[in-house]
Amino acid sequence: MQTPHRYDVLISEVGPRDGLQSIKRKMATADKLAWIDALVAAGLQEIEVGSFVSPKLLPQMADTAEVVRHAIQHRGVTVMALVPNLRGAQAAMEAGVHKITMPISASRAHSLANVRKTPEEMVEEVLDIVALRNEIAPSVHIEAGISTAFGCTLQGLVADDDVIALAVACVEAGVDECGLSDTTGMANPAQVKHLFTRLIAELGDKAGAAHMHNTRGLGLANCLAAYEVGTRTFDASLAGLGGCPYAPGASGNVVTEDLVFMFESMGIRTGVDLQRLIAAREPLNVGLPGEALYGMTPLAGLPKGFEPHDYKQNN
Repeated sequence: MQTPHRYDVLISEVGPRDGLQSIKRKMATADKLAWIDALVAAGLQEIEVGSFVSPKLLPQMADTAEVVRHAIQHRGVTVMALVPNLRGAQAAMEAGVHKITMPISASRAHSLANVRKTPEEMVEEVLDIVALRNEIAPSVHIEAGISTAFGCTLQGLVADDDVIALAVACVEAGVDECGLSDTTGMANPAQVKHLFTRLIAELGDKAGAAHMHNTRGLGLANCLAAYEVGTRTFDASLAGLGGCPYAPGASGNVVTEDLVFMFESMGIRTGVDLQRLIAAREPLNVGLPGEALYGMTPLAGLPKGFEPHDYKQNN
């Protein structure tokens, strides 16, 4: 997606969805709302606040509709939710989301484990969701995220051609943008550059976010690699919470605080206030006391003399 002039890259915060659904404990709704308020106060302009899935499968997400109704009261923030199917998409649109994201796995084994459908069947689901959007909520933006784009712990290697073909199929089915996800934390910077270069060449301005995991410590390097070939939207999770329940060992999204620090220290505007972002860890800690919170920047603090772009001027 093209970004407004007040920032150079869009940081899409996915912690309230990707992070919380990976933790067995449930975060109380009131604590979720306080955390989201703190994320908004830090200047984050896109937040994935939950997912519309069966509460039997993910009880952590049972209150997503209520969370959405609260989050959309904030002006200037894109409120996003993940949906795996048509039923979830309808519930999301009825709750008032601005954007939905669909996980479309390039790995057949992961797709069957995660959503019980083949990649081809998921493209058919996209067609149905686009038709529903056009009928009942034409302003809602639809994003497809090609998961396991860089490898799969269940299947192993995932062919680049399969990834690109699936992304093209999703755009042809009507999504507004399509990004790539390192669901299992297997990507390296050279691979990221190659695949995002191909994605952008195929999709142009419909090429979407880089969703990187830090499972093997390469999350920031992979984000920088994607940036260097033209990607401008990056998913990240406060305190590095997150993972995939159907990708063993794939825990830990890129830490939002570290990603923002990297870009800001390079002179690349994020529109995010780092001090307020670090402060947003406190309501998370209150809602999930004792949960491990990751991130090098919050631990080390900001360097002496560090001058990020003026937050008030950008917002």
